[in-house]
Amino acid sequence: MGQTLAGLAQIGLLLSLLAALYVPLGDYLARVYSGRRHLRVERLVYRFAGIDPDTEQTWTGYARAVLAFSAVSVLVLYGLQRLQHLLPLSLGLPPVAPDQAWNTAVSFVANTNWQSYSGESTMGHLVQAAGLAVQNFASAAVGMAVAVAVVRGISRRRTELLGNFWVDLVRGALRVLLPISFAAALLLLAGGVVQNLAAPVEVTTLTGGTQSIPGGPVASQEAIKELGTNGGGFYNANSAHPFENPNAFTNLLEILLILLIPVSLTRTYGTMLAAQGAGGHRHGTALLAAMGTIFLLSLAGVTAAEVSGHGAALQAAGGAMEGKETRFGEWASALFATATTSTSTGAVNSFHSSFTAFGGGLVMLNMLLGEVTPGGVGSGLYGMLVISMLAVFLGGLMVGRTPEYLGKKLGSREIRLIALYTLTTPALVLAGTAVALSVPGARESILNAGPHGLSEVLYAFGSAANNNGSAFAGLSANTPFYNTALGLAILLGRFLPMVLVLALAGALAGQRPAPATAGTLPTHRPLFVGMVVATVLIVTGLTFFPALALGPIAEGLA
Repeated sequence: MGQTLAGLAQIGLLLSLLAALYVPLGDYLARVYSGRRHLRVERLVYRFAGIDPDTEQTWTGYARAVLAFSAVSVLVLYGLQRLQHLLPLSLGLPPVAPDQAWNTAVSFVANTNWQSYSGESTMGHLVQAAGLAVQNFASAAVGMAVAVAVVRGISRRRTELLGNFWVDLVRGALRVLLPISFAAALLLLAGGVVQNLAAPVEVTTLTGGTQSIPGGPVASQEAIKELGTNGGGFYNANSAHPFENPNAFTNLLEILLILLIPVSLTRTYGTMLAAQGAGGHRHGTALLAAMGTIFLLSLAGVTAAEVSGHGAALQAAGGAMEGKETRFGEWASALFATATTSTSTGAVNSFHSSFTAFGGGLVMLNMLLGEVTPGGVGSGLYGMLVISMLAVFLGGLMVGRTPEYLGKKLGSREIRLIALYTLTTPALVLAGTAVALSVPGARESILNAGPHGLSEVLYAFGSAANNNGSAFAGLSANTPFYNTALGLAILLGRFLPMVLVLALAGALAGQRPAPATAGTLPTHRPLFVGMVVATVLIVTGLTFFPALALGPIAEGLA
């Protein structure tokens, strides 16, 4: 009973903090991306880069800028890893292997942070701070920029312009991510998270042996990894490591950081719509209600599965504590797992492969839903907007009416883009899983036979293609096949949907909104919220249910 009350209190406190920050942060984000004034430091950046901040781009120009910036970022991060042994603060570590350097570079630039290596024994301090942590800022800022461009496409009328990517990128990094992560890093430091540039220290253990204790700039990287829904850990154990997440205070703070911007962006959406006369805050609230409904259902299911784990061994142990830290327990572990897989974070304070079959299946399902509940920084908002338009289209089919979203007609071009967006990630996940199970060398990486082995592979490609980055332990993913295949899934899963959603935004921006009539589906009422929730669950269920039935569901029923 005591653990239940403590767990419910923790959830209540988290929701209260999110509610308190929702309006001020959401409105601040709207002002950041809508303001015309450039800060002095921003002007210096634009002048150095040769950018005219007062010109705007079409969707094609915006997409080209996104892809060009990301391509350069991949090359720079790859080079840092390959030249690590020549850099300061390398701690004597060798260069990262080519296939692993490729996988890591693509992963961090794509806001995925999939890691097939142990950070403390593979990356020096400079690569961690100047390479990985910098990309945590950059990839999150790219996601927010694309989301804002999509909102502009929905709210603007008869224009081809979606804003300036470089301005959105710089503002997101300097005005939003940097100040919040700085404050969060100070709080994490106060909570006991490590921050230094020291080399590993050799200590004598209680049994008389020796152990190497690695330090590093952990708090600064931890703050932006959670705030930007990145997820890569400084240590192999990620947020289960006591240097990254030492106690209940830091655990709750990290969960708050994970959810903060994705939740607040729904307020930003409503505020920007209201400013353009295209709607109001109630449209953002409707999206938040749909996101929150699925999130709370998942949290209840994961918590119930872990707290009431079936089996004699689990009951004798007092719960499903395998793979969990005793300083957190089942409730805090389930909350962290739900938050990190419902966003694109991928950080873990426990190991999902050790969850009960149904608990692990639910956190896997969170990713396969497309991570829109509330999703990653930026990607969650534009993903849910696409789902909302799909729900409107399905509703229009039921009543025989041309679908409209906020007065913008969803014609054949728009529906094709929505369909391609919706099908991209499932195709990558299922095709990647099928190939991995068909290649003899790849099958040798699966350490568990039967349904759990299938779950490990399905989880890996679901995590990669949805840009999550968490993993089911037990899959030996640091092989040329998996580093290459998962890198391709990460790359296509990040940037192909971005291009498609920017094309959709461009198509919508060029329209003149049609006036609402008696047949128009209101997109801010409970009926619409229910339709969006049903669309998310039904589309995902039809797509992934056969694979889930052979994996976690079969394991749970057995």
